[in-house]
Amino acid sequence: MNLLSIASEKILDAFRHHLRAITIWVFLSCAIILAAIIFCTTSPKSNKTGIVSFDALSNTLTDIASSYPGEIGVAVIVNGGTIITVNNKNVYPMMSVFKVHQALAVCHELDRKGLPLDTTVTLNRAELDPKTWSPMLKEHHEPIIALKIEDLLRYTLTQSDNNASNFMFKKLVSINQPDSFIATLIPRACFQIAYTEEEMSADHTKAYSNYTSPLGAAMLMNRLFTEDLLSPEKQCFIVNTLKACKTGTDRITAPLPKDKGLIIAHKTGSGYTNENGVLAAHNDVAYIRLPNGFYYTLAVFVKDFDGNECKPQKQLRTSPRPSIHH
Repeated sequence: MNLLSIASEKILDAFRHHLRAITIWVFLSCAIILAAIIFCTTSPKSNKTGIVSFDALSNTLTDIASSYPGEIGVAVIVNGGTIITVNNKNVYPMMSVFKVHQALAVCHELDRKGLPLDTTVTLNRAELDPKTWSPMLKEHHEPIIALKIEDLLRYTLTQSDNNASNFMFKKLVSINQPDSFIATLIPRACFQIAYTEEEMSADHTKAYSNYTSPLGAAMLMNRLFTEDLLSPEKQCFIVNTLKACKTGTDRITAPLPKDKGLIIAHKTGSGYTNENGVLAAHNDVAYIRLPNGFYYTLAVFVKDFDGNECKPQKQLRTSPRPSIHH
């Protein structure tokens, strides 16, 4: 048995013995990284190495996902071609993942109007929500806040700032514009954007109306990184900003090695916990390119998980980290 086969067995064994944790992020990621290594080191027409195939990986992920106290959906697009999905027929609340959709719509609107990213806008601090998640509000104490649109987008994409997102929905694009624009990029049936962060905060059940299928989210991220969707300046800005995402370091990015030349860009989304302790959503969508040029897009959505976001931390610190050889 070679090292990759041993590694795959260890990963699958780890899956089976961590049923209470959202550490599925780590192990799903390890499994997909393993698949990437397999793809790079095994001939497409030969499977003589004895390493698990994509079909075997898909079946295993399906079995494991079904054993967790919540619904888990996964989609992987490998090198823009091979697709693996688990529980993709259902839809999942996006939470802050929809800020990628919003950013694309804002930049599309700026392109349409001929406005640059460094256009300055002003925010009245008294009109912002002091109770919502907002690093922007913590960093700016002035009564009238002057920021460039690119600063607002940076706050939403790297730190999931809700006030910045709400402001852009009020002043730059309506809630319908991301919904309409994204429908020109991915199938209409696989997503919907109906409510802002402000509206979801007032009524948590509305979060379920901002939904996506895992494959829909993966398709959008894949197109963002491989096709021309906006003007070069604005698309490059979104791509580079997602590479600097600071949220969800315990999710898809947790097991990835810090190899030089490895490109990781992602966007997370975290849901509300209800009175019964059920977590509405725990999501991450990522584009990952290996130093040898091989790339894949991975979307993982967890819906109605009977737990919270804090339980995984101890196990995450001790979870295995894969290495990528190139």
